Amino acid sequence: MKHLPLVAALALIAGAAQAQPTMSQNPPTKTTLCLDVSGAIIPPVCHRPASRVDQREDICLCSAGGTQVDAPVCGPGERPPAESRAFENARRDAARDGTLFGDTWEGQRMCVNITKGR
Repeated sequence: MKHLPLVAALALIAGAAQAQPTMSQNPPTKTTLCLDVSGAIIPPVCHRPASRVDQREDICLCSAGGTQVDAPVCGPGERPPAESRAFENARRDAARDGTLFGDTWEGQRMCVNITKGR
């Protein structure tokens, strides 16, 4: 019984490692957004390798507030929808399940271009 806290801590660490699949993907296919109640983006705090070539993220946190949401990274030549009040409302509604994967707005995927910021 005295090893129970150690086992719980190891399980927590293993769960956190599984929640970050982008570590093995370069270029990444997933990123993290932080959305405020209106659907506007709040910049997350992400830890990345010290390389311009390697765009993978170790872990992202919404330390400035907002709801943490998984979002697909835009593919080569793909652009994210233009930011507007209508898009923010649609993104807010789409993010209620914690992800923007599979969500579109005006025929475009709700993806994020990580090379030009969020």
